[in-house]
Amino acid sequence: MQSTPDLASCLTGVSPDIRAALEGCLADRPLSWQQGVTLSRARGLDLLALCLCADHMRARQAGEVVTYVVNRNINFTNVCIKACRFCAFSRTLRSEQGYMLDTEEVVRRAVEAADMGATEVCLQAGLAPSAWGRLYPDLCRAVKAARPDLHIHAFSPEEIKYGAALARTPVRDYLIELVDAGLGSLPGTSAEILDDALRDQIAPGRITTREWIEVITAAHSIGLPTTATMMFGHVETLEQRMRHLDLLRSIQADTGGFTEFVPLSFVHAEAPMFLDHSLPGVPPGPTGDDVIRLYAIARLMLGPSFRNIQASWVKEGLRQSQWLLSCGVNDLGGTLINESISTSAGAQHGQLMRPSTLRHAIRDAGRIPAQRNTLYDTLHTFDDPSTDTPEPLDLVSDPDATFGSYHALTLAPSFRYRKSV
Repeated sequence: MQSTPDLASCLTGVSPDIRAALEGCLADRPLSWQQGVTLSRARGLDLLALCLCADHMRARQAGEVVTYVVNRNINFTNVCIKACRFCAFSRTLRSEQGYMLDTEEVVRRAVEAADMGATEVCLQAGLAPSAWGRLYPDLCRAVKAARPDLHIHAFSPEEIKYGAALARTPVRDYLIELVDAGLGSLPGTSAEILDDALRDQIAPGRITTREWIEVITAAHSIGLPTTATMMFGHVETLEQRMRHLDLLRSIQADTGGFTEFVPLSFVHAEAPMFLDHSLPGVPPGPTGDDVIRLYAIARLMLGPSFRNIQASWVKEGLRQSQWLLSCGVNDLGGTLINESISTSAGAQHGQLMRPSTLRHAIRDAGRIPAQRNTLYDTLHTFDDPSTDTPEPLDLVSDPDATFGSYHALTLAPSFRYRKSV
């Protein structure tokens, strides 16, 4: 990586306003959200300079190691009382494709994942009308009883709000109950864009910005770490994107409770608001350059307080995710096993990524692969390719046959959703 003076000299020919913003970042001056908007318009040489600066800051802030986690997603029901216009995963109460896994099946899948080398299970689902107040703590206790070594990363802020309401318990007390039951961390999903005017367009009736912040900060206040996300590439403006990043940065300055930031590209193919034209001007997701710009800006704006910027191979595919390693990214997420939510929306990148495939992509990008746990503790650094040995997930020839697919689950009679569950 070039030194800062050499890098600054590479900004010759860059547009003055973009050069000023980048030089400020290299001098460790905070990037304002307004400057983020300016950088969001970078094209050509300006975009190359943006990526070069983001990669430089990534090296300073996170080093040369690229991490991943071996985990499994268990989306235990797709039935939901909400009807978000971007969501192709959820089904209504009366849908013939509605399913709900019982506790025994959730535990079976968690144990299977642990036996395959997973250190984490991620539990997220729809807001089922039949859910009871202690459903989420009960699931955590059951998984922990079967495999105490598994980290439970579970329940979006929307689910926490729903569970607390059903239990008639304040959110903070409900989070404490979940931690006592075995919850290890909270995904910062259901954020989309933290702007209520936009949220009313794409997800009327969903958790508000204030409520999302209340859940996240309550979690941080009891020592429960969370991730942070942003879904982009739909009908949001550049200003709304950058204010979202600025808000996350402000929360992190107050709490220090975010472990990572994960940008999530809008997947349009099966999204209701794209198919039914209920919102004008919905694009088919972000372009490739738009994705690159957003990730690079995220490193420059959030990097001083968010060490970890994660690329979502589910959304972007492994090829673009590999390129994002040169645009500020230092983590490739998880193996996932049974990724359902993006797949149901039309993502074409599969439900499983083998550890060996992730390591190959990382090495090919000139970086050092390492397996981590959910909280970014390094479990094993693979600095010598000759020492790699196949892991159980590397030997899975057909993930759909081994673990089942989302489509098959929606048709399975044994897990058909019944209100009496």
